[in-house]
Amino acid sequence: MLLENLELLIELGGPAHGAAVNMAVDEVLLLHARHPILRVYGWACPAVTYGYFERWEPVAAGFPGREWIRRWTGGGVVPHGEDWTYSLIVPRTDRFAVVNAAESYRLIHEVLGEAMRAEGVQAGVTPEAAPKISQACFENAAQYDVLAGGHKIAGAAQRRSRFGMLHQGSVQGLAVPAGFAERLAHALAATVMPRRLAAEELAEAQRLAEQKYATDAWNHKF
Repeated sequence: MLLENLELLIELGGPAHGAAVNMAVDEVLLLHARHPILRVYGWACPAVTYGYFERWEPVAAGFPGREWIRRWTGGGVVPHGEDWTYSLIVPRTDRFAVVNAAESYRLIHEVLGEAMRAEGVQAGVTPEAAPKISQACFENAAQYDVLAGGHKIAGAAQRRSRFGMLHQGSVQGLAVPAGFAERLAHALAATVMPRRLAAEELAEAQRLAEQKYATDAWNHKF
């Protein structure tokens, strides 16, 4: 087990947030987390997120009609709406927060692949990166991404801060079965505790979205 305790926050089946609020919720959770949190969530409408250092103009041109938001994490360009999206938030007080980026990425994806194999998906972690052919995240398999049938089905990006680690991931190209969030949570941690997004957390995220993630200053940064 990578974690001792894990809070499971499932935001599926109800009203979904827009892209800016989704990004802000992850940041707010990291700011206040006492235990690691696995958050699984949907999208109010088709969207695309792009890594912190990506240029915004190609994203805007390539995805007309979608919400497009710069992530706080790195990585490439990821379309959302039909994917299975999750975030793993680990506060700095947890021992897993000190594991370096490459190793934590590998360990999380090995658990994700194991959980997929338990569902009948022949998934595995690629030991090395494939040649980069575009800025689209799922057209390039990075080291320790999850592959099935020779195709990338899961990728992620991370951010470290003085508050801990944020790992934002996406599973694409397959139908994720009901109950997979619970299976993944129990594969990650010895003890899993369900939790909800508190009203004050959502209100803080909505303010952060308005002040940061929905602004041109943020999305046009590069």
